[in-house]
Amino acid sequence: MTQEIGGFAALELNPNIVAAVLATGYEEPSAIQQQSIPIILAGHDMIGQAQTGTGKTAAFALPILNRIDTSKREPQALILAPTRELALQVATAFETYAKQTPGINVVAVYGGAPMGPQLKAIRNGAQIVVATPGRLCDHLRRDEKVLSTVKHLVLDEADEMLKLGFMDDLEVIFAALPETRQTVLFSATLPSSIRSIAERHLRDPKHVKIQSKTQTVTAIDQAHLMVHADQKIAAVLRLLEVEEFDALIAFVRTKQATLDLASALEAKGYKAAALNGDIAQNQRERVIESLKDGRLDIVVATDVAARGLDVPRITHVFNVDMPYDPESYVHRIGRTGRAGREGRALLLVTPRERRMLQLIERVTGQKVAEARLPDAQAVLDARIKKLTSSLAPLVAEAETTHGELFDRLTTDLGCTPRALASALLRKATNAQALDLAAVEREQPLVPTGAPRERSAERGERPDRGDRERRAPLPLAEGRVRCRTALGARDGIAAKNLLGAILNEGGLARDAIGRIQVRDSFSLVELPEDGLERLLTKLKDTRVAGKQLKLRRYRED
Repeated sequence: MTQEIGGFAALELNPNIVAAVLATGYEEPSAIQQQSIPIILAGHDMIGQAQTGTGKTAAFALPILNRIDTSKREPQALILAPTRELALQVATAFETYAKQTPGINVVAVYGGAPMGPQLKAIRNGAQIVVATPGRLCDHLRRDEKVLSTVKHLVLDEADEMLKLGFMDDLEVIFAALPETRQTVLFSATLPSSIRSIAERHLRDPKHVKIQSKTQTVTAIDQAHLMVHADQKIAAVLRLLEVEEFDALIAFVRTKQATLDLASALEAKGYKAAALNGDIAQNQRERVIESLKDGRLDIVVATDVAARGLDVPRITHVFNVDMPYDPESYVHRIGRTGRAGREGRALLLVTPRERRMLQLIERVTGQKVAEARLPDAQAVLDARIKKLTSSLAPLVAEAETTHGELFDRLTTDLGCTPRALASALLRKATNAQALDLAAVEREQPLVPTGAPRERSAERGERPDRGDRERRAPLPLAEGRVRCRTALGARDGIAAKNLLGAILNEGGLARDAIGRIQVRDSFSLVELPEDGLERLLTKLKDTRVAGKQLKLRRYRED
């Protein structure tokens, strides 16, 4: 057994859990894990002060998994997270660490998704529930006993939960839990509000404080670009046209995404390959060697698959998918800017990921400047520059070596030298667009900062700054328009509103008309018949942790 394996095994975790951790690529416990795991295993309440990215998810996930009784199919552990994204991340981590422990089920509970399947998963025996406070309170209104068997409670990023206004929800959840539970609280800071919670709800807690070592490399030029989620591949292809790179690593979240992006790059003529957890070790080594010696220029990888990847010629890192936490971001961009060389790191950010960008900036202490996607003129200039560079070494001796052939071809084809040169250029560039009008036609992306005109059914944002003042669309007969103060700035999409209303209101899909999501409010078309009863049903419904509060919209 190696020393690294002994590091986790020494924490007295179940061997299956240790094996699963090692399979993810972690070799030894971090500081927060070394200090927290024994405390949680011993059943103590605990306050952990640690920044996002210090390894705290594993610090509570591993000991809690160790204490789950797989013979009991009931909720035993509850983990509260401030946002849907973090809840999904934590749930995924639990599933990863439980891969080699049969009988453990995990469910993520968050707003914007149907409540029925979530409650069913809990009742069907999920021992670990990872939830946002608002949605969990919705479930408690349906079944106040749903948490009665919970033995372990974790509040992850407690300070962020309070910033988002979840204090009242937390008190409801505390009241629904057994008093004999174990409670663990993690927070980057410990303001008076957090200390007040600890005093009232934790019993003689142990304290663990870890200083974050998260730092970025100043030699790396960092920038972010706002894109729509479904245009990421197109955005990457456009950026590659103008970025002058030697080698590049593009980070995505899933195995499938590595394959999709690598295929798109290969189709455009780039020397690219995917690197993910399904790639055999010998194939992984071949990919890395190919990147080192220039047979490959781009590797598309997941975070786990890229661990230990050190290739000096990497000049660029593309964060195609947002990393789960700031430390992952730092590790990613650290693949470039090695040995005093300059590096460039670009981060694609979708509208709903702005909060994570702000967290990265806050934790790293560095501003990630905003950049814009290159326009058609920039793409054209880059293409001509590359073409000029490739032809420059040939021009000096081309007339001597191919002059007679050129003359013969113009004679045989009966064309002018310019026509022949144009044809040869067309062939050499694979008919790539090299005039502005043609480049503009092949550029489908929306300029940064100008949201697309998108379907009102999907609740996507209109194109101009007057979207708040735009007149509502005409109503269908038998329907009325209702208004909620929740809008795009709250992270709301039409599908979130649709799911909540269908689930809580008991309506058929065709009973709901258009859903128009504006910046600061949304409009929903509902059946006029029985409207008041429906609004009463929806009175306590929450979407994205906030109350829906639908009201009939009076159009003057």
